[in-house]
Amino acid sequence: MGAAMRRIHVGNALSAFGLGFTVPFLYVYVAQVRGLGSMTAGIVLAVFAVAALVVLPFAGRAIVRRGPRPVLLAALVTAAFGALSLGLANSATTVLLSAAALGAGQAVMQPALATMIVDCSTADTRSRAFATQFFLQNLGLGIGGLIGGHIVDTSRASSFTLLFAIEAAMFLLLAVIMSTVRMPHAPKVEGAPQAKGGSWKQLLGNRAMVQLSVLGFVLFFACYGQFESGLSAYGVEAAGISTSALGTAMAANTAMIVVAQFAVLKFVERRKRSRVIAAVGLIWAFAWLTAGYAGLGHGSQTMATAAFVSTYALFGLGEAMLSPTVAPLVADLAPTGMAGQYNSAFALVKQLALAVGPAVGGPMGASLHGPYIVTFLLFSLGITFLAVRLGQQLTPVQNQPSLAKSRVVARGGAPTEPVPVAASS
Repeated sequence: MGAAMRRIHVGNALSAFGLGFTVPFLYVYVAQVRGLGSMTAGIVLAVFAVAALVVLPFAGRAIVRRGPRPVLLAALVTAAFGALSLGLANSATTVLLSAAALGAGQAVMQPALATMIVDCSTADTRSRAFATQFFLQNLGLGIGGLIGGHIVDTSRASSFTLLFAIEAAMFLLLAVIMSTVRMPHAPKVEGAPQAKGGSWKQLLGNRAMVQLSVLGFVLFFACYGQFESGLSAYGVEAAGISTSALGTAMAANTAMIVVAQFAVLKFVERRKRSRVIAAVGLIWAFAWLTAGYAGLGHGSQTMATAAFVSTYALFGLGEAMLSPTVAPLVADLAPTGMAGQYNSAFALVKQLALAVGPAVGGPMGASLHGPYIVTFLLFSLGITFLAVRLGQQLTPVQNQPSLAKSRVVARGGAPTEPVPVAASS
């Protein structure tokens, strides 16, 4: 791991730590501490998603034209301003404007950091780089949430102001670290598809990328979009899970990722990516069956709680398998110079899924218990089906980079002959 990659990973951990500091307490802060009510708090959470959907279509073009580092620095400054303003805001208008700035900055960070990882890695090191990123993100979120929970006090608004100030400081510290990263200037790859202005039309013409985007939407909709909405509502209403047990389930998810990430990586690196994703669909289908037993199995409360906690752990195992698989595949499908556009497009798909997922899953999980489990069981099986179909669109090296003993990678969506690789520029 080079110096640039080490600093990028430190930056990922710092940004995740800052987010973990505030995100779990945002609703309580707006609704109770500032006394703006549950409706305003709900709108604030929606503003985060809307801000991301507005800026991400433009972020990819900016990364292609300016490079990932300047875009990342601008996003970090914007997020820091939003976080600090949110900590000082005391009216609905200032809270919403601050949340929009924070949400927009956070959204652009994802594809910018992902593109920097692509630029500083090669085809045979990319999976491990993204696995390390995912590991550090979850570790940072967990530690941030743990420390933040001991700092906040709902009776003192100043404790939340301190929380958001620390988050802003983390973003500014990350900006300082990222400004010292020396990005490599990779040579052009002879014979590789070249970017043509970074247009969305070119991206949509890449059949493999379109199929991966559809698959990504289902992945995020059926898993991440349910964690804090439908699945938690189902656990409380159908399975009688206590709030402490719900916290234990979330901790089990993070613990599984932290413990299993690099053990899983060794397994994943030797398999076809499409088959790994298909296996994740089967694991998550079993997770939904386990959740069904927790809420509909009529067993003891202890068994129901154990099954519900196991559901979150199984989701964590699937997440650990996806982190070194999906993000590197997005990079390997991108023509030379288009990694930023492709990363932004995939981040946009993720945000759409995270916006739709709670809206659909929340009401179902709270009241339609049987249909909720069946629906997302079918979505998980759909992941397996879509992954198998995606595999038919990939070249052998795109699907299994370990086949490229001389560091080769196929670029673009349609099957082509492998070409010598260098990090994307």
